[in-house]
Amino acid sequence: MTNTDKDQSVQITSSQSLKKSNKLQKNTADVRHWSEEGQNETDASFMRQAMLLAEKAQAIGEVPVGAIIVVDSMVIGQGYNQSIALHDPSAHAEMLALREAAKNLENYRVLDATLYVTLEPCPMCAGALVHGRIKRVVFGAYDQKTGAAGTTMNIVQHDSLNHKMEVTGGCLQDDCGAQISAFFKQRRKQKKG
Repeated sequence: MTNTDKDQSVQITSSQSLKKSNKLQKNTADVRHWSEEGQNETDASFMRQAMLLAEKAQAIGEVPVGAIIVVDSMVIGQGYNQSIALHDPSAHAEMLALREAAKNLENYRVLDATLYVTLEPCPMCAGALVHGRIKRVVFGAYDQKTGAAGTTMNIVQHDSLNHKMEVTGGCLQDDCGAQISAFFKQRRKQKKG
């Protein structure tokens, strides 16, 4: 198959549009760092509850991530990583919390809710949160590899999507990060021994 000039111009246009879209996305990201918000004690309290759930994940050999969903100061959904235990690649803490919240509300939209999660959501979870219409995401540790709430990409506030949410990152960041780091340190130690 031969390339025509027309085909090449379409490819260039598509590439230029993608670059423009990515640049626009970065300029519109509004991720607030938790310490800049005056270290809200309500956020810290709910994040501590998510950290307790993360301990449950660690106890069964999963990456220690916990999540809770709150509406009007009431926990309506919670979850912790169970991908290995459930043989389900989608069984991340956020996904399980979102499923439980939707079931409790008897609605696939989880309106006016805040998600508290110990690690920045991945692209899969971020997409589900957009579809579920979560209002606000508060996460603990930043994820430098797959964070999709502003670190490596920003799905939760992407201009092309029909819903954007407020994002606060770094809530109890040191504690959440230490929990995850300790897990991987222990896992590396076990592999060597």
